[in-house]
Amino acid sequence: MSYLQIIVAIGVVVVLWFILTYNRFVTLRNRVKEAWADIDVQLKRRYDLIPNLIETVKGYASHERELLEKVTEARTQAMGAQTIKERGDAENMLSQTLKSLFAVSENYPALRATENFLELQKELTDTEDKIQASRRFYNGNVRDFNTILQSFPQNAVAGIFNFKAAEFFEIAEAAEKEPVKVSF
Repeated sequence: MSYLQIIVAIGVVVVLWFILTYNRFVTLRNRVKEAWADIDVQLKRRYDLIPNLIETVKGYASHERELLEKVTEARTQAMGAQTIKERGDAENMLSQTLKSLFAVSENYPALRATENFLELQKELTDTEDKIQASRRFYNGNVRDFNTILQSFPQNAVAGIFNFKAAEFFEIAEAAEKEPVKVSF
């Protein structure tokens, strides 16, 4: 085998490695995007449930207007958040206001007994569980993407093709330890 053949073979191996590494980055980036879409679907489901919940509570606890307005405002902020960090902060605020709403609802036994309220609680609990599972899935994909992005020699390919680290979707530690209370 001549030196030229060896050099060509090494060149082919290097080019193939670059192609495979680039394709790995594209695959991982798309998994991160797909995982974020899963979170987004669950958050939209949550946003859709909140107006119904507010209307149900309003009929029984009309003098809790300030709290209902806070829940509505937190929902609006969460829906309007642009970055993942802003979304996480807004979701934390929304979770806190929902906790307050359910805590207040304990003062209204007739409200807690209504079928509509109970169904909304069940739906919200299910949605919260799905949001948490989607968040774990998303953060796992972000971890995998960021790990390969920061690993040598893949970080050279990432730099050449301008791949950027993805943000984790984090919730406040207090919110993590205290899930939204929706059962009585």
